[in-house]
Amino acid sequence: MSVCPSPDQLTIIVPVFNEAPCLEHFRNEMDKFLSKTPIDTTVLFVNDGSTDNSQAMIEKICAMDKRYRFLALVSNSGLSTAIKAGIDNSKGTLIGYIDADIQTTPVDFLKYIDFFPEYDLVNGVRVQRNDRIIKKLSSRIANTIRRLMIDDNIEDTCCPLKITKAQYARKIPFFIGMHRFIPALVQLEGGKIKQIPVQHFPRYAGTAKYHLRNRLIGPFVDTLAFLWIKKRYIRYRVSKQSK
Repeated sequence: MSVCPSPDQLTIIVPVFNEAPCLEHFRNEMDKFLSKTPIDTTVLFVNDGSTDNSQAMIEKICAMDKRYRFLALVSNSGLSTAIKAGIDNSKGTLIGYIDADIQTTPVDFLKYIDFFPEYDLVNGVRVQRNDRIIKKLSSRIANTIRRLMIDDNIEDTCCPLKITKAQYARKIPFFIGMHRFIPALVQLEGGKIKQIPVQHFPRYAGTAKYHLRNRLIGPFVDTLAFLWIKKRYIRYRVSKQSK
């Protein structure tokens, strides 16, 4: 496979909610990727109504380096909304997504680049999770239920390390909880998915935003919503058209 041609541009969306202790370390790790990537890349912070010092730190990072941009939402609206806002404000042909907590590393994005344009989304698989046992267990249960219900064959749908062709990211339907189904939603559009193993690290700082209840009940309800959309999804192909 060959490297993406130079006209491609990548925007990496970084949702942020009260991640001030992680942001300096995140920038250091992202700079490692930016120094090596063959693609023109922009990093877009989406501050989802943080109440700590995140916004001030984001603005400082962006002022120091034009490759970083930011978008601040009026209030905390949830991860799906932050990703949607990031997609709506992204430029270029490819859109990436990574969390700010540095449990995944931006450097692993370098593994993804060779798989474009053959694939429409590259999704990471955290093969060695560095999480507490309750988080591992709840994620495993939620993933198993989701796979059984929607049969998408995605091993780690919530892995916060993705790159999607912008044309697919902008077409997929959005709803609260959508972030759990990005690969499946791309499949609904006929997209081709590649899954590759990525590194996973203990949380650098701060606290996780999810617990057992919202990792099991929320995903189950969202899976029912996805099934409703899937059954009623409109698809068509044109066989012939007048000039």
